[in-house]
Amino acid sequence: MLCPCGCGEEIQLNTVGGHPRWSVEVEIDGTVTLAPSVWRKAGCESHFFLRSGAIQWCSSRLEG
Repeated sequence: MLCPCGCGEEIQLNTVGGHPRWSVEVEIDGTVTLAPSVWRKAGCESHFFLRSGAIQWCSSRLEG
C-alpha cells in the first residue's frame, strides 16, 4: 500500500507469519481493517490505524 500521508512511499506489511505480523480483516461492506497500527520508523514517520477503510492517525512528534 502507499503511505496515506502522501509521501509516496510504499509500505509492505507481513501478513503471513513471523514478527511483526499484521492481521487483515475484510468487513461486510468490503472495507479493510489492519491490526496492529502501522508506524513508519523512517522517512515520514507516519503512525496510523486502518479501521474499516479509514485512516485514524496517531499522535505525531510534529504535533504540540
